[in-house]
Amino acid sequence: MALFSSLTPVFIAIICVLIGVIMKKTNGEKGKRGTTSKHPSRPWVDEDLKDGTDHPLEEEEGEEEWQGLEENVAHVPFTGERYSEAEMIKRSQTFYELLNKRRSVRFLSDEPVPREVIDNVIRTAGTSPSGAHTEPWTFVVVQDPYLKHKIREIVEEEEEINYKKRMGDRWVNDLKRLRTNWIKEYLDTAPYLILIFKQVYGRLPNGKKKTHYYNEISVSIACGILLAALQNAGLYTVTSTPLNCGPQLRVLLQRPANEKLLLLLPVGYPKKDATVPALSRKPLEDIMVVM
Repeated sequence: MALFSSLTPVFIAIICVLIGVIMKKTNGEKGKRGTTSKHPSRPWVDEDLKDGTDHPLEEEEGEEEWQGLEENVAHVPFTGERYSEAEMIKRSQTFYELLNKRRSVRFLSDEPVPREVIDNVIRTAGTSPSGAHTEPWTFVVVQDPYLKHKIREIVEEEEEINYKKRMGDRWVNDLKRLRTNWIKEYLDTAPYLILIFKQVYGRLPNGKKKTHYYNEISVSIACGILLAALQNAGLYTVTSTPLNCGPQLRVLLQRPANEKLLLLLPVGYPKKDATVPALSRKPLEDIMVVM
């Protein structure tokens, strides 16, 4: 009994150590499982398509330094267009009918398009609102046949990997009914390619970084206005977000590191034998809620 009593503290100490080791191992495994489930591997996600708005810039920016327009921006009188109710209804209906004809066209002709039209539609896109009026967009217009073909090579190489490895069976199967694949002939045939880059930050006159607020949203709105302007001019395109091509295309087009590719639009007239999927759009009651 005396021996057992003297060894009891030792046994207790050993048991406590064992319990501690087991608990630590168990918690570690739970943490690993939690991390895995919280941040699943998604190799198909393009880093260029992530919005950097919420990520603070480096400390060199200077929190107290004014980054926007002049400190005292002049305000001028504004009078908007005012139409009668009948005219408003007519105009809104006409514009809807115009935009309802917009289709994603993958069979584009090489027929020339007036350059002035391209200038005007991009000017129109540049009227888009932006966070603190930073205008964080760059529209790169490519018409050189050699550059267009290099873009096609880069896009098709990455898109084949996307379709076969990155995107997954569900995504690929959803696209099959639209008859799309990694072959992008329109990148050669369209008279113009417009590549829209978002500027994730700008530069102040002293060289420091300038915050571009809501750059992703701002550039996305500009892209929507650009699509409407193209439709209004009688030109067609297909919205293309070539995954994992951004860095290579940025280097090819000699764009700075603060620009990230958001969208690639081949622009032109449809071929005479062009086809599009027979799709319908959701009715108003499925997309609008009136409170």
